[in-house]
Amino acid sequence: CKQEMLQKKNAVLVDGVILNGPIMDSKAGEKFVEDVCKLIMEEVVQKADDVTQKVCEWQAPETLKQILDLEMRDTGECHQKLLKLCRDVIQYSVKTSHPRFFNQLYAGIDYYSLAARFITEGLNPSVYTYEVSPVFLLVEEAVIKKMIEFIGWEEGDGIFNPGGSVSNMYAMNLARYKFCPEIKEKGLAGLPRLVLFTSEECHYSMKKAASFLGIGTENVYFIRTDERGKMIPEELEKQVQRARKEGLAPFLVCATAGTTVLGAFDPLDKIADICEKHGLWLHVDASWGGSALISRKHCRLLHGIHRADSVAWNPHKMLLAGIQCCALLVKDNSGLLKKCYSAEAAYLFQQDKFYDVSYDTGDKSIQCSRRPDAFKFWLMWKALGTTGLEERVNRALALARYLVEEIKKREGFQLLLEPEYANVCFWYIPPSLRKIEDGPEFWQKLHQVAPIIKERMMKKGSMMLGYQPHQGKVNFFRQVVISPQVSREDMDFLLDEIELLAKDL
Repeated sequence: CKQEMLQKKNAVLVDGVILNGPIMDSKAGEKFVEDVCKLIMEEVVQKADDVTQKVCEWQAPETLKQILDLEMRDTGECHQKLLKLCRDVIQYSVKTSHPRFFNQLYAGIDYYSLAARFITEGLNPSVYTYEVSPVFLLVEEAVIKKMIEFIGWEEGDGIFNPGGSVSNMYAMNLARYKFCPEIKEKGLAGLPRLVLFTSEECHYSMKKAASFLGIGTENVYFIRTDERGKMIPEELEKQVQRARKEGLAPFLVCATAGTTVLGAFDPLDKIADICEKHGLWLHVDASWGGSALISRKHCRLLHGIHRADSVAWNPHKMLLAGIQCCALLVKDNSGLLKKCYSAEAAYLFQQDKFYDVSYDTGDKSIQCSRRPDAFKFWLMWKALGTTGLEERVNRALALARYLVEEIKKREGFQLLLEPEYANVCFWYIPPSLRKIEDGPEFWQKLHQVAPIIKERMMKKGSMMLGYQPHQGKVNFFRQVVISPQVSREDMDFLLDEIELLAKDL
């Protein structure tokens, strides 16, 4: 082929490389994309709600390495081999769209969001300037404006980020910048010892953010929670006063709206009172619980959120916008985000462009390349409307309530507490333990039950359900309802399957 190219008229050769014409085989590439799309439709999309399929095809790591043939070689693989690899990847991956995948705070498939992802993957945009991403910048602006309305702010700002953890880090840094703007240029030298406050039930990203930003994990004060996992405002007040007496510099309180394990919502109004009293930035990590704002019935869970200075909200969780789809929303509309993060790269954010450069929003991000994640949420919202999104939230919480009532009826099942969101936490006590007195031996044995049941369900492929110890309590199951594909029958199956898998324990 190279020889034929060289023989052609006007063939150009530089450093041994032929420069005439493209080197990609477009026809072969198009055929591969076509075949893979067909595979995705048949093996992923069309089977998404089929409960007869396995949630996962479990293989040990060393076995899976051999099945997948992970080695990269000098020469490329043929069309059929590549298709087989794609098929294997689908077969041995966890089917998070399966109605019986309850393992994480995301699940299910939204067809409109999926189509949006296909479009953005095909276009491969990066959202930083209007000239390269005109549609997606306008979409993000529209989505952020609508989310701000649901929080209850009259105006605001925001940006989509790769995960709630990053949104929390953005907020922590933004609060610090607001407290001491000179840090952007001068760094940590000469600053007082900054401290922040969050509940002992907060997401672990708060510690990671404090470490990453140089604040230090020892300067994260964890506030005690009540029996339901909610921050106790009186304890927050004590800790703030204590920090001030010790000569420290409090600057931030992070409240949680929907804790990871128990699904607890901190009392935002009372926490906001304390923040106003002491001049502290209030950030609400509503990554999990923020979607309740869409529901007129359940938005009361976040009463007082309009008083926050910033909010993290992940539509890829309860609303199924597809990972990743996470927003940081800020009440300040004076350009604080841009002032904090701007680096004014002259090759990207030129001020003498032929259009309104206020639409070049990338300088308020810590990223340069950034995915158009808002588009997934926007297309889904356009398709379903607010009422369709509200129905998802209401149905998920109704199914959680159904499961709770069924747990109460069955021998061997025991709730940790009455849930207020979609997190249903419970123990399963197998027959052999039901006559053992409550004591150290009982709890030690019960601690071993959930991991065994989890192993059995994974290897069987019947469902996936998370478990964990928590705050001194031994291993228990945490069932989370999200997907619209989940039905009452799936709730019944979950309890039946646990009994079946544990009948010999």
